[in-house]
Amino acid sequence: MEKKIVDYDVAIIGGGAAGLTAGIYCGRARLKTIIFEKSLVGGLATYTDEIENYPGFAEPQKGIELMKKFEAQAKRFGVEFKLTDVKGVRVLEDGRKLVETFRVIYRVRALIIATGGKPRLTGAKNEEDFLYDKGISFCATCDAAYYTDKEVLIVGSGDAAIEEGLFLTKFARKVKVSVIHDAGTLDANKIAQEQAFANPKMEFIWNTMVEEFRGDERLETVILRNTKTEELIPVTVDGVFLFIGYLPNTEIFQGLITLDGRGYIKTNEQMETDVEGVYAVGDVREKYLRQVSTAVGDGAIAAVTAEHYISEADYLQKQLLAGEKPKLIYVWEPTKEDCRQLLPVIEELKVKFEDELVIEKIDVYKSQSLITKLCSKMPSALPAVITVEDGKVTSVVCQQLTPEKLHQLASDLLPG
Repeated sequence: MEKKIVDYDVAIIGGGAAGLTAGIYCGRARLKTIIFEKSLVGGLATYTDEIENYPGFAEPQKGIELMKKFEAQAKRFGVEFKLTDVKGVRVLEDGRKLVETFRVIYRVRALIIATGGKPRLTGAKNEEDFLYDKGISFCATCDAAYYTDKEVLIVGSGDAAIEEGLFLTKFARKVKVSVIHDAGTLDANKIAQEQAFANPKMEFIWNTMVEEFRGDERLETVILRNTKTEELIPVTVDGVFLFIGYLPNTEIFQGLITLDGRGYIKTNEQMETDVEGVYAVGDVREKYLRQVSTAVGDGAIAAVTAEHYISEADYLQKQLLAGEKPKLIYVWEPTKEDCRQLLPVIEELKVKFEDELVIEKIDVYKSQSLITKLCSKMPSALPAVITVEDGKVTSVVCQQLTPEKLHQLASDLLPG
């Protein structure tokens, strides 16, 4: 069966904090926007019992309630939601992107990837029964307050495990750490190691791995196995934090965009990937800190960048390259004196040749990417003139521009 094709301005894959924020910004910009989420709108944040470090709230927020507010705000701006899995993504020669689901192909102008990731699990018995709000957590910064005066177990020995464990000692009565290595050996940085060993609230259980999780409605006991003696060690806990790695959800993007060695998407500060019109935000991208607040920042930046990308593409196709008249485009920079000196000449030419030519100005400070789209690369010097005939760039002139040269370039564009 041939799939139906529908058109949108922006597609956002992933409905977590980053994707929802991107949707809010895109919807408010009057872009036709759709968000795809295969499981629960709100992402991993919905499993956090209390979020205390998101600005704007005096009282702790339940993750699921905070994400419902994000969702409602996106819907208020007309963002559509599709609760389905994305099967694949392709980029067409004209720059549009195809987002394929089971029944429909969505053809979009800009794509924002917000697929997040998933914490690496231990694979121990009964693990799935206690994930997130039932005793197994993955974010000490998010959930530490819940474990005030309680006992918790950290699984892992890297920077995240030890640094988050140290943070937990500010709240918990006791922080035990299951380490796979021999006594005294951690994978964390030296400073974190020294602080951990000196902290009276931290206790290390060496040469151990998780064998089983036990409890009724909530986690109560973790069974550790000694890797050398095979001894089973029951540890009574109020909660467990797993810090044994993180797996980004980027499988369907392999071969489309550049990933780092761990599978995260590489972006610049504008959230741009190495594919034009494709952006990545939140936990799925290569970054230092993964929190709701940083996800929100990513989503806002990507949406604004996508909006500019779409508006520039429209201006390029519908203004700069469209129409029957030849065009002379003056590329200038306001801070350069020689650029400013020629502005009166440009205005004179607009009046003189208004019936035969279209004369435009582009400020390189505001529209650098537009200029590179127009003529493949920035002119080697400014000021510069780009000429367009029959919808195509015919020349880029940037050497020794004088009033006489500008008049000559305009005259050469006249029909006949």
